Amino acid sequence: MSRRALRRLRGEQRGQEPLEPGGLRSLIWASVQEFENRRLQYWSDGLNTASEKLALGLILGSFPHLYLTFSRNLNPETELKRYFGARAVLGDQRPRQRQRPYIRSTWLTAPKNTWPRYSKTGIAMRLLETGRGVQHFTFEHHREYQQVQFRFLDAVESLDPNNIVLLLQMNPYHVDSLLQLSEVCRMQEDQEMARDLVERALYSLECAFHPVFSLTSGTCRLDYRRPENRAFYLSLFKHMIFLEKRGCPRTALEFCKLILSLDPENDPLCVLLLIDLLSLRAREYAFLTRMFQEWEGHRNLSQLPNFAFSVPLAYFLLSQQEELSEAELSQAWERAAHLLQHALIMFPSVLMPLLDHCSVQPDSRVTSHSFFGLQAQISQPPALNQLVSLYVGRTHSLWKDPAIMAWLETNVHEVLRRVDTSEPVVEEFAQKRKVRYQSAPRNISRHVILSELKEATAALPLEVTSQPVMGFDPLPPLDSITSYTRPERYFSTSDSCFTLSLFFRSLLPNFTLQGEVRQDGAEEAGAGQDLNQGVNRLMAAMRDMLANIQFQEPPRDENPDGDADWD
Repeated sequence: MSRRALRRLRGEQRGQEPLEPGGLRSLIWASVQEFENRRLQYWSDGLNTASEKLALGLILGSFPHLYLTFSRNLNPETELKRYFGARAVLGDQRPRQRQRPYIRSTWLTAPKNTWPRYSKTGIAMRLLETGRGVQHFTFEHHREYQQVQFRFLDAVESLDPNNIVLLLQMNPYHVDSLLQLSEVCRMQEDQEMARDLVERALYSLECAFHPVFSLTSGTCRLDYRRPENRAFYLSLFKHMIFLEKRGCPRTALEFCKLILSLDPENDPLCVLLLIDLLSLRAREYAFLTRMFQEWEGHRNLSQLPNFAFSVPLAYFLLSQQEELSEAELSQAWERAAHLLQHALIMFPSVLMPLLDHCSVQPDSRVTSHSFFGLQAQISQPPALNQLVSLYVGRTHSLWKDPAIMAWLETNVHEVLRRVDTSEPVVEEFAQKRKVRYQSAPRNISRHVILSELKEATAALPLEVTSQPVMGFDPLPPLDSITSYTRPERYFSTSDSCFTLSLFFRSLLPNFTLQGEVRQDGAEEAGAGQDLNQGVNRLMAAMRDMLANIQFQEPPRDENPDGDADWD
């Protein structure tokens, strides 16, 4: 935007008074709000009952600012340019772009010259239904893609990653193969290749989008119960994690909002456990506080430790900004103290692990008090311990600032005073902890597995840890909607899988395969989403041993101009 246009927006021309600091943002925000209010009014005019209008308000009322994503913010180069400048980011890319062949441009990833030439893979997207301003879509696998999917499952069962490499040479944009091989590369600490494979999977899926499917409207839905849709969720999630590690929290936040918009009610990957961290690192404090205000009433976000502690931290950081008025600064400070004290009373087991991760030694009053002692951690339910470990392991670095630690110390002593005076809220919150958090929903366990934080995965329940996890489909929903099934397969004692089972049994005495294989040849779930337990146990053993596997050089294609130049 030119300086002249900026001055015009600020009202610095034609004798108008210039806007105060932050005024331009408020003006744009008000315009967006007005537009979305009109859109909500248009949809609500067609509803009859008050309950229908209330439901629509819950569905759409928070979308304008919570799910409104901008395509330019999905590009990490936009964020990197703000940090380092365009010249440092782009370098000598511009001259080379003139010589490269035509590559279809996309919003989610930037196609690379080293990628194979894209051709139709057999994935498509279909519009299922439209209602109340929300559109439901689903990915579909054509017959030829289903055959590739079956060969992929055979490659997974072979326990040899080279078979997946060979499959990708023939089908370079098969999504599940890309995700599975990315997992192998990540375990081999080849982060660059792992990220590249995930980006290629996203590119393949975006090329299959329906013409009216929108990434930025916040009104397009994908049902995670359908196996064909899960690859898109997982690709977005893994790409988001790579962006955060790359130092692009603002771009990662945009992808997090995108994932949440695909199914905000069920949140199959439970990105609500991560969106607060990305908001704080991206310094989007206003977004986090506004989300908490609007969702607390119907989603009880304060019952999640990450929101209970991150929201007051966001208010505290807002109170340190000079562009706010004195009244706003004072209000943010009071709100931060109030919410932090409630968080400490509701989740006392967070304090000591948080201080330990920050290498801070609390004073004698805190260490000697039973409220924050070891009993607070031992007595909490396993599901709550899982959430606490996840939050502390991720966000402890944000609390190391001396000013934040001083603010935390002040409120900790105030909480101890309230505990010693036996305020009713202390007993009320203690009863809530006993009743709630009895067991973690499946989406939270799925999120913990994807997070790969040792502190959190160690707290997973036995019913989750006892079953192997497939990298291309961790903890599939129990109510999956299957569109096609894998052909029947029979196993014999002369099968190579039996030989492998003997090998693993020699290493792992408790490993058995024969008792797990179904002798009746029952149909497997669509696209291998419900593999038999014997193969699952083999996969678990493979994941434990992948660190020692060395890749072999795949056979070269006779056609040097073919699609085998991706590696």
